[in-house]
Amino acid sequence: MSDATETVDEYLAMWNEEDPARRAEHIERAWVSECRYVDPLLEAEGRDALSDMVAAVHSQYPGQRFRRVSGIDAHHDQVRFAWVLAAPDGAITVAGIDVGTVALDGRLVHVTGFFGDPPEDDA
Repeated sequence: MSDATETVDEYLAMWNEEDPARRAEHIERAWVSECRYVDPLLEAEGRDALSDMVAAVHSQYPGQRFRRVSGIDAHHDQVRFAWVLAAPDGAITVAGIDVGTVALDGRLVHVTGFFGDPPEDDA
């Protein structure tokens, strides 16, 4: 997969997929085998750990879905985009920005998630 939009859409499909077998397909299309994800609350290394992490999020936020709310900013081997996790009624549970590194084949190697807006400058 070489298109950043396709990769990010597969990544978000991974987050939204409840069926473990279908989620594994999204993970394989979006991520290299030696992958890593981190955010302020979660961390996963490898495809199996990614799937387990997503299952835990589904348990904690049943029925909620991730969606991209920005375009995809991409250069060199980097991508970034904004997203929200929303309840079925549309209420936003959390919003954030993910920054990822992609391999030569376009799949994700590493993603770092940030929640909310950047902090205020203390200066």
